[in-house]
Amino acid sequence: YTVIFVFILVAGLSGLTWVFAPKQNQTVWRSSVILGLAMCYLMWAITYLAQWHPLEAPRRSDLRPEAAKLL
Repeated sequence: YTVIFVFILVAGLSGLTWVFAPKQNQTVWRSSVILGLAMCYLMWAITYLAQWHPLEAPRRSDLRPEAAKLL
């Protein structure tokens, strides 16, 4: 649920940026802040989920070669 909670937080911050962007260069502010928030969220979510469910299981390197074959 952490990923969903953070997504809702980022969506809320993006909504606040959309409403309260400064009047001067409003489009630039909106685009920059919302794009920055979205990309930070995506980078965090991908890293978090990749560590949560790794594609390859970690292997112990402190075992003797013959003991490692049994695992």
